[in-house]
Amino acid sequence: MSIEDDVSLLERVPTLRLLGRDALRVIAIGSEQQEFSRGSVLFREDEQADCGYVVQSGAFRISIDDGSDHEVMADRGTLLGELSLLVSMPRRSTAIAAEFSSVIRITRSLFQRVLDSDPDAAVRLRNDMATRVNELASDFAQVRSKLG
Repeated sequence: MSIEDDVSLLERVPTLRLLGRDALRVIAIGSEQQEFSRGSVLFREDEQADCGYVVQSGAFRISIDDGSDHEVMADRGTLLGELSLLVSMPRRSTAIAAEFSSVIRITRSLFQRVLDSDPDAAVRLRNDMATRVNELASDFAQVRSKLG
């Protein structure tokens, strides 16, 4: 894929779209592309995360080792490991390629450099994340009140 194709894909990701096209061009140029055959592990639960991934093609099965069989599919344009772009943390799930797949790997250090070079983008991202955290807290409170 070309840099312009990568920028167009990154623009489809709501969190990344907030950064603007110029910042996404820097990310597209500074990131790396990786390919995975069916059954290959992208990352495992509890591994330390230092990057996020945007699914470029194919799909990944996302699962949590909690005894349930619950899985989610992540396909083209999905950002995996969003919080790991901002903070060091263990992975909360395992991602395995469901078919031949490729990703754009965005390191935390690259993402931080982009935010450092564009304070307005950093503010937009912070405001968006604060809104989403508040929405999640409200949803959690509603569920909790229904459970008694």
